[in-house]
Amino acid sequence: MTQFKSLFVTRLYQATLASKGAVDPAELENSCLVIADDDEAGQEWCEANDFPGYTSYASLTDLPWRFPIFADVVKALDAHVAAFAADAGYDLDGKELKLEDIWINILPEGGIHTAHIHPHSVISGTTYVAMPKDTSAIKFEDPRLAMMMAAPGRAKDVDESLRQFVYVQPNVGDVLLWESWLRHEVPMNMSEEERISVSFNYSWG
Repeated sequence: MTQFKSLFVTRLYQATLASKGAVDPAELENSCLVIADDDEAGQEWCEANDFPGYTSYASLTDLPWRFPIFADVVKALDAHVAAFAADAGYDLDGKELKLEDIWINILPEGGIHTAHIHPHSVISGTTYVAMPKDTSAIKFEDPRLAMMMAAPGRAKDVDESLRQFVYVQPNVGDVLLWESWLRHEVPMNMSEEERISVSFNYSWG
């Protein structure tokens, strides 16, 4: 009898953010834009580091305190992260997964986030605030890719679970969660409108 099993599975969680708590999408989008306009330190960091568009990652660490809508977002995220952790079978040993940081990303036309991981975290993710038509998806990379130097490529129609790269096109209001070691990137935004998202990390302890 021949059997095929999936081993060492990489999980990706996708849900509607508001399914775990009330979040006003219009208020969230407006808050992101207002913060970006007012955050001179963040604007200066982006310019100094050739970062396209805007991110609050290097300038603001207290979004849930500054804007109540972000406190609502975090409350919903806590519930989503708990569901993801249960699915992953984590033994938390009486400790908690806690929000480590949360930040805004605004990518204009031509903006890109190159491939990266999130060190020192357990679970990372993004919730999507504005996704114009034809804007870029998020691209995930098989973490074993560096060990496949002698392997042939995969057929274009291969099952998604066997692909070396997977593109996910979320909708506005969606939240995606993954383990922080999973390399990912945002390809170039080809839309003339801004792509707005809120990213975050959770740590254990």
